[in-house]
Amino acid sequence: MASQSTNQGYISKQILERLVRDGEYYGRYDETGRNSGPLAKFLLECGIDARYAMSGTPQQNGVAERRNRTLLDMVRCMLSNSSLPEFLWGEALRTAAYILNQVPSSLMYAQVCTRPDIAFVVGMLGRYLSNPGSQHWKAAKKVLRYLQGTKDLMLTYQRTSLLDVVGFCDADFAGCIDDKKSTTGYIFMMAGGAVSWKSVKQTLTASSTMEAEYVACYEACCHAMWMRNFVSALGVVDSISRPLKLFCDNSAAVAFSKNTRSISRSKHIDVKFYFVKEKVAESLIDIEHMSTKSMLADPLTKGLPIIAFQEHVSQMGLLEA
Repeated sequence: MASQSTNQGYISKQILERLVRDGEYYGRYDETGRNSGPLAKFLLECGIDARYAMSGTPQQNGVAERRNRTLLDMVRCMLSNSSLPEFLWGEALRTAAYILNQVPSSLMYAQVCTRPDIAFVVGMLGRYLSNPGSQHWKAAKKVLRYLQGTKDLMLTYQRTSLLDVVGFCDADFAGCIDDKKSTTGYIFMMAGGAVSWKSVKQTLTASSTMEAEYVACYEACCHAMWMRNFVSALGVVDSISRPLKLFCDNSAAVAFSKNTRSISRSKHIDVKFYFVKEKVAESLIDIEHMSTKSMLADPLTKGLPIIAFQEHVSQMGLLEA
């Protein structure tokens, strides 16, 4: 153990400085920068070694600083876009902090784990996190109210002798008002309940509804192949040896996935999307047509009327406890 003199020498060290926004150091020095400040003198008299920052963890400090800077940037954008007076700065900061910290994380956790019914709207809100407006804040509050009103809904799986994985994929056309890109949505069901789902904006700009739907089929097929391997490794589903059924509500996309010939109207489609044709030819994926009214992935691509939305939610396996 260190001697008493060593400890006293350590305690008598000057207080570590604290860097603030204007670049001056407080705590160790006074305003002149040469003499100890009153707080430093008081703590030294009490034998206290005050540390105003976490030593040895610059990455944590950097993360905190970047997050605070993001908040301030959001506030400035909100004030600038809405032409609010400066005295509303505090309210804008509170709203920005709530949007950044609570709403996205809580909604994202819900839609990823247990609530496929909000996947589309959470994805839409996530596109505007860098510069949210008042309409996005109102939409986020509506989602929170919806979750509060439907908190008794839970994914329910039924006892069955046939455990079969079935997929549904869908896409809108030029649904994004900013860049006219489409949204892909797919959901996989087993034992009467959803086991995997996703709603995401496509990375390319589709030139037709068939192309948008075919890109959705590609995304769903990639996930379906992972589902096949995952379920086969578990050894709980014997029927996975058969082609995994994937339903699509666009007859042109279904026909294109099964057609081995190249036609002029589809030659612009990227080569990587021919992965769907390959898996269909290998009898690993079986793509079939389904009416739009029965398409379970429809709520993952667009907003629906209340009655139709509630019907799709119940068909996903979200039932009241």
